[in-house]
Amino acid sequence: MLKRLSNVAWAGLEHAYGSAADVPDLIRALRAADPQAREHARRQLYGNIFHQGTRYEASAYAAPFLLELLADPATPERTAILELLTSLAIGYDESWLPDTFPVTSHRRRAVGGEQVLQAAPAPTGDEDDDSGYRYWESLDERQQEQMFAHIEIAVYDAVRTGVPLYRDLLADEDPRMRVAAAYALAWFGEDASASGGPLTSAVGDPQAPVAATALVALGLIDTDDPVAAQTVRAALTDSRDLVRWGAAVALARMHGPAADAAVATELLAWAGGDIPSRAEIPYLEGNVAGYAGLALRQLGDAHAESAFDALLARIPAVSGPEALPVVGEALRRAFPAGPVTTETRFTTLDRRQQRLLLALAASPATWGWRQYKTFGNFSMMLSSYGLPRNVEAMSSFVDGG
Repeated sequence: MLKRLSNVAWAGLEHAYGSAADVPDLIRALRAADPQAREHARRQLYGNIFHQGTRYEASAYAAPFLLELLADPATPERTAILELLTSLAIGYDESWLPDTFPVTSHRRRAVGGEQVLQAAPAPTGDEDDDSGYRYWESLDERQQEQMFAHIEIAVYDAVRTGVPLYRDLLADEDPRMRVAAAYALAWFGEDASASGGPLTSAVGDPQAPVAATALVALGLIDTDDPVAAQTVRAALTDSRDLVRWGAAVALARMHGPAADAAVATELLAWAGGDIPSRAEIPYLEGNVAGYAGLALRQLGDAHAESAFDALLARIPAVSGPEALPVVGEALRRAFPAGPVTTETRFTTLDRRQQRLLLALAASPATWGWRQYKTFGNFSMMLSSYGLPRNVEAMSSFVDGG
């Protein structure tokens, strides 16, 4: 196990904090007998080879060894390793949903990126070494795009080599592993022809979270298997609510505006209801209502007003990360032209825009998270539309006419 780990020149690779010399010991620690040591190693890896969603040169080199650990049943907490691998492949799924990881455009933008990366100075390991930073700063916008796209595709492809293993893990005895495997397969549409059958079988899993995750995965990989399509349609009438949710999300992506009216009915019920997160669902960290709101977008204009009403109804019930997809989708629908100008006044907005801002002004809890009165990511999202950054300013804007 991990015999080839020392063959990699980790010190000459880069992660979020410079030299990746610490990565091999962290990977080895994932097999440690001490649970706290394993947890520490995972936290460190999330911090250095997956720093706030950013992947690095070292990330692609780490993936094969993480796959080696995942393939060994003796490895403890393998589900957590698969979750890390999926994160490495795509970053945060909120960046892509309700669509999938745009691998084709990434491959196109990555052309030439390998040469840009190879020209970078190798990290020395010295704390004061800023040669890497100075190199990135010297690149023009096109070169930076090429390099970062190359890094992301290199990591994605390294994780993609594990797709056959992920299919096998759909039959694992642990339902949490089966969920993680279905979620991983969701992001590799280039392998849809071989993954569609196993995912279709997983829809019949007795555990609702497994079935629901597999359903959404079938929608994301764009399978054209008629058996899969029939299975997804049948799941829309399942007695289990999570399974119906998964079917509706999948059908919205598979059929778009041509989806049956029952799909809209199901999604609207989830998007507008006072529904808590379901931690057992990996998409959007269990924010099933938020995902339903995003999926409504794919149904087109026929349900636009009902979808907007559902999003407004949901606003008072969410805060923190849960509020981002709900309010973000409402903003997208209300302000399709993008940010307003500094001269904009409340009375100059249209009715839909006014309704949204009134709902936000009346929902102070939606702006916060945990002990914070204003959640930074939420504030930045409002600011990107030229709108007030906190609830007090929003209330003043609404009252000021």
